[in-house]
Amino acid sequence: MLKLNRRPAVLAQGAPWALVMALAWGAPTLAQAAVEYYKWTPVTLPAASGASCGNGTPARVFVNRTPKTSKTLVYFEGGGACWNQKGCLGKGKLTEVASNPNGVSENYFSQLNLAAFGLSTPLITRTPLLGKIYTQDWNLVYVPYCTGDVHTGASVQIYKDSDPSQPLTYYHRGYKNAKALGDWMAANLPRPEHLLVSGSSAGGVGATANYGVLRLATNPVKSAMAADSGPLFPAPQSGTAEQYPSLPLQNKVRSLWGVDRPDGVATELISRFPQAGDVSDLSTLNTGLSKVFPQDRFGFMTFQEDGIFSAFSYTSFYPEIAALSGSAKDTALNNLWRRDLNNWVSQLRTANSNTGFYLPTWRPFLKSHTMAIMDFTGTGIEEQGIKSVADFYNNLIDDTRPVMRAIEYDQVGDHKRVLSVNPIQWLVALFEGFFL
Repeated sequence: MLKLNRRPAVLAQGAPWALVMALAWGAPTLAQAAVEYYKWTPVTLPAASGASCGNGTPARVFVNRTPKTSKTLVYFEGGGACWNQKGCLGKGKLTEVASNPNGVSENYFSQLNLAAFGLSTPLITRTPLLGKIYTQDWNLVYVPYCTGDVHTGASVQIYKDSDPSQPLTYYHRGYKNAKALGDWMAANLPRPEHLLVSGSSAGGVGATANYGVLRLATNPVKSAMAADSGPLFPAPQSGTAEQYPSLPLQNKVRSLWGVDRPDGVATELISRFPQAGDVSDLSTLNTGLSKVFPQDRFGFMTFQEDGIFSAFSYTSFYPEIAALSGSAKDTALNNLWRRDLNNWVSQLRTANSNTGFYLPTWRPFLKSHTMAIMDFTGTGIEEQGIKSVADFYNNLIDDTRPVMRAIEYDQVGDHKRVLSVNPIQWLVALFEGFFL
């Protein structure tokens, strides 16, 4: 049964003016009328729900509310993944490990961590310094990433491959965290006039995988999803790595993370809505969600030359690529990436008309990984007159227009427009090799 927010049917005579205004703006209860607005507030998800960070510490989200609207953005943080002891302990470069191995503290935003990247997205800032976008006026829910499972896990694993004498108990609880978040939102936030579930990198996968559970929990009037640079590529169990380069990765993690166990992220949604997809190929959610929620709008985006997600997807599973370095490795990774991209786009084209995609070629920042991080410069598809990915985000919530489907076919133009991006992107690019 869907959980609906309860509101008083009649306003008592002589009610305080603050309560009158709170109810006018859609506040769900009297107790919540005194919440702080325009401030990031930590919410610790209940341990009884199964919510947890990878090291067993409490899972937390951060909420920034406004009294002016019930429209709500849920943004999943990105950052790595793990399927071995070293990676889950955070030992290695950022492209080799899970993020936040020590969990998420209540003062997470005041520390030097991935929130520094997450909060740099224009989507969840209140000021338009990095680019104007409608979500800056919405309620904001930020979901840190601390489970090493691209927000999809429902299992506990013991890793001892690096040091058998000190086995690591690790909680892949990303999906459990998302379910707990949905319950909290249903009980503590007003029913959204509009819900947008988004995220970048691992958060893009999380947005796709967890859209259904959040959508059902909050029962928004309108709803959309925007998955940035975290594609769930087709990888059917009946296929081969030659056909589907992401198949070795997906075969490795699907059981470790518990995505297809009875209480897993794929199994629960698909058992309730068979049209959502096939548990043997998680990518079927890409098209299945549009069938389960035909009135909603779905958007998928990634760069054609993404060097970060491709490194995570293939390096550990293709020894011939792991042995390479420099431009030779980048080329080998992109060859597999483009094979996966072709499969993905072919799949997305079969989705209902409420599903769109956006694939520019390149920008210097983070090896062309993510479009919503830092700012929107360098994310346009100029040959089609699209200035930036902000146009794609704007299109997603405008149900008067068809959902955008755009691919950049010019493979050299972006490399020539180097002065069109924020100079900070180039500064980061100069040093990113040391930590990526």
